Amino acid sequence: MTRIFNTRRRFIRIGTAGLLGLSTAFTLNSCKTNTQQAETSATTIGASASGIKTDVLRMGYQQAGDLVRVSGVLEKRLEPLGVKVEWLQFAQGPQLMEGMNVGQIDLGSVGDTPPIFAQAAGAKIVYVVGRSPVTGKGSAIAVPPESPLKELKDIKGQKVNFQKGSASHYFILRALDEIGLKYEDIQVISMPSVEARDAFLQGRIPVIVFGDPHLAIAEKQGRVRILRTGEGLDSPGGYYIAGRKFATENPELLRIVIEEMQKIGKWADEHPEETAKLLAPETKLALDIQETVVRRRTFQLSPMDAGRIKDQQRVIDYFYKNGLLPKSLDIQETLLTPEQYAAITPASLTSQR
Repeated sequence: MTRIFNTRRRFIRIGTAGLLGLSTAFTLNSCKTNTQQAETSATTIGASASGIKTDVLRMGYQQAGDLVRVSGVLEKRLEPLGVKVEWLQFAQGPQLMEGMNVGQIDLGSVGDTPPIFAQAAGAKIVYVVGRSPVTGKGSAIAVPPESPLKELKDIKGQKVNFQKGSASHYFILRALDEIGLKYEDIQVISMPSVEARDAFLQGRIPVIVFGDPHLAIAEKQGRVRILRTGEGLDSPGGYYIAGRKFATENPELLRIVIEEMQKIGKWADEHPEETAKLLAPETKLALDIQETVVRRRTFQLSPMDAGRIKDQQRVIDYFYKNGLLPKSLDIQETLLTPEQYAAITPASLTSQR
């Protein structure tokens, strides 16, 4: 079986060759802050002594939008400390991990799969905190309504579009295994969902593996027939990943960031309608579609405890067993020490377990 990563350079090319437009470019959106120079200088000195050794936090986010960015909670909390927040947009998780690999961002949110292939490529990353697992209702293996394919087993031999190295990669692999098919039984076409969506809606893609908001858009237009959702496929959920050097030098900054992300996430889960209204102008989605997306996911975090680490190692081993990694990987190589996790994990998060 052809392996995805044979060299470090292969990782750099994980995205589909020739990606076009802003969806696959790195689109930098600098957040506006007006901190006075004197205040910044004084507070940065104090922050450095307490575990903050940077005056700019570079956050990566995906094309589907980001609640933390839209809410502005990090800017409000970090401005008094003299830390500016900058945001960089990526098409999907693999592109975000590549941005981190080349030093463009410090911290970003991805699914369960992108950090695995980043580790395989030698990227110096660490798992910072987990995102609570979703139900799987917001992701699907799907065909156009008029497709002759009626069941999941019918995709054998078909061209199947998804972004290699993304969470969809684990999804399709597990779904195929479930019905007795192998990865080699399909023709993989790797393409970010944001680019594949329009072609799928026009009926030009026979099978697609994608998630919200693209799935919700297709459902609203009546242009999708779902063969299998992501429900019940034991994904451990996503993660916030950081560059190792950044994480080890800025424990207090990470603790503050995690605390703010968890607070806004808890609020979002308790107020889906308000959350949808907040996100819709950013994502350019109709409000009803945005609310569907919000209700099919969770915004809260979970600590990197023994259970989550074990679950992620299981996913790593699954890719290796299926010949999609060049060698066996140990998640311990991409973890902080227990003491470091204790320093960056706010008490409000650990108390929820």
